[in-house]
Amino acid sequence: MTILVTGATGFVGQALVARLRARSCREPVRLLDRVEPPRIDDERFTALAGDLLDPPVVTAALAGVDTVIHLASVPGAAAEADPLLARRVNIDATLGLLEQIDAGKRPVRFVYASSIAVFGSLPGHVDDATAALPAMVYGAQKRMMELALADFHRRGRVRGIALRLPGVVARPSGASGLKSAFMSEIFHAAANGDACVLPVSRAATAWMMSGNCAAGNLLYAATLGDVSGQALTLPAVRVRMGDLADLLFGERSPDVRFEPDAALETAFGSYPPLSTPAAEALGFRHDGDLAALADTVLADVLDHG
Repeated sequence: MTILVTGATGFVGQALVARLRARSCREPVRLLDRVEPPRIDDERFTALAGDLLDPPVVTAALAGVDTVIHLASVPGAAAEADPLLARRVNIDATLGLLEQIDAGKRPVRFVYASSIAVFGSLPGHVDDATAALPAMVYGAQKRMMELALADFHRRGRVRGIALRLPGVVARPSGASGLKSAFMSEIFHAAANGDACVLPVSRAATAWMMSGNCAAGNLLYAATLGDVSGQALTLPAVRVRMGDLADLLFGERSPDVRFEPDAALETAFGSYPPLSTPAAEALGFRHDGDLAALADTVLADVLDHG
């Protein structure tokens, strides 16, 4: 099996590369991003630089590939600020990949990193029957590509599955193009001994998953025996921000200030209870509980900054 990872230099991409490197399997892996991914001293890995909107780049990247894990995207706030750029990356580039695979001679597994942004405003409980009604550019584009993937799967060449990722933490500190960046910043502040100001209340809730767990679920999707083109909401740990602050900061909890922004809390701090029986029945998992999530994320932050 030859694997292509797009968006390989991003946060989730790097976590996925780490999981792939730890495997004993010998399958070749191609890492593609606009900027050439760092060279890896491992003969299994090939780093490629190129634009997914350039058909020859896509043709070369897909040659002989059995599995694509498609992570490349323009995320939330960045997509809202520049919807035309977001369309080119989130829609046009994704369709270009799917069209080239569809025109090929053999089926290719396509694991698509979607997002809980497809839901928009949330009801009091979310489960597999909850309608996807996105309220932002990013969520709308992710939902469009979920539907496109299902249609390409129906046509036969693409063996597709879309995973709706929750808030994946802790992304690198600083500008990320994500309005939900506070979910990651609290971990960096705790690890570095810094004070932290959160734009939500102590009662705010979020669905979170460590980068390592997200990478594990994406890789697991690449190995599932049968997929049906479906979009699955992944299980996640539902985190109350006050509980997370108390756990991470302990006696330093006064270093955390809560200064709620009503609009931001409505969008990113009001996540209800979540049930994901379809994904769990297939073997997808979350981090376990708040303590396990925090331990995994802090260890990663301390290792990588």
